[in-house]
Amino acid sequence: MNASTPRLEIRNLSLAFSGVQALKDISFSATAGSLTSIIGPNGAGKTSLFNCISGLVEPQSGVICLDGKELKGADDKGLEPHDRAAFGVARMFQNLALYEHLSVVDNLLVGRHHLFKQEKHGWLQDLFWMPSAKAAEVAHRRRVEEIIDFLHLEAVRKSYAGVLPYGVLKRVELGRALCMEPKLLLLDEPAAGLNQEETEDMARFILDVKEELGITILLIEHDLHLVMDLADRVVVLDFGQMLTEGTPEEVRDHPEVIRAYTGSSAPQEAP
Repeated sequence: MNASTPRLEIRNLSLAFSGVQALKDISFSATAGSLTSIIGPNGAGKTSLFNCISGLVEPQSGVICLDGKELKGADDKGLEPHDRAAFGVARMFQNLALYEHLSVVDNLLVGRHHLFKQEKHGWLQDLFWMPSAKAAEVAHRRRVEEIIDFLHLEAVRKSYAGVLPYGVLKRVELGRALCMEPKLLLLDEPAAGLNQEETEDMARFILDVKEELGITILLIEHDLHLVMDLADRVVVLDFGQMLTEGTPEEVRDHPEVIRAYTGSSAPQEAP
């Protein structure tokens, strides 16, 4: 990737369904290793934007590029979600989607699925547990253990997901996304439902993902304190349209942002 090429580039993205304009002409970019937060009131189009990037819905118009390459297949249609995962897009959903009857280790190994599929050895090597298959399994499990250490999940690594508290499950969900080896990580309200201590821990882990792993992050979050502390850039949506983009300080003082959140154009005290 050229140093001047954005990791993620979105140009003139529009999405409508059932007569509702969910997104209208959205354009912004994110540099490699940056954290961009997407904020806005409920119904602003934040999750619709994530659904377009991850391939769950197909926008009517616009371009989504990762490392300068458009996320489209040979038929000129958007890549399917599993193809985007292989391309380097991972997502942590707001609602947990873990396997309750699998251990933490096995849930994290699910995040390696598309990498298993890319292994050069064939099914015969897997069937007879030949050296190439063994080496691949060891490598995948080693990476999972690294993520477990990174997120401080050692004490629950063998526990079933169904018996773990919500705050720990949020970390497991983040860990599974990290096990996908993403270039772009989509975090949809990672602090939702967490108490103050758990929120602070999640914020620290997100910063570590950015600074230590160098992963580009798009973050949807309603906690504006968290946004102001973590984000390099902030994109503000309202009724599917982009109000503004800038640093946290610029966005915080923007009159249209104040009006969207408070219904008033009067300056607000900093969060």
